[in-house]
Amino acid sequence: YYWITGRVDDVINVSGHRMGTAEVESALVAHPSVAEAAVVGFPHDIKGQGIYAYVTLKAGVESTDPLRKELVQWVRKEIGPIATPDFIQWAPGLPKTRSGKI
Repeated sequence: YYWITGRVDDVINVSGHRMGTAEVESALVAHPSVAEAAVVGFPHDIKGQGIYAYVTLKAGVESTDPLRKELVQWVRKEIGPIATPDFIQWAPGLPKTRSGKI
């Protein structure tokens, strides 16, 4: 069994599987082309919630469709198929608090 702890807004329910957004974010940031990532859930007609990822790339890395597909496969390999992002949106930067948290 897996136990996920965290705030209620940091947990998404995809097809009956509860997962933390931090796990998906960590998997994305582990990719050599990714500088930052933020993940949120969005309403999905079939799965209940889908995974929407905002990704900031490292300097010099181009945002391409092949890279988007590579990131999806990367997350599938790191976590599993249930954590596959439905959408990946390129973001030039992510909003942060005064303390630097996304």
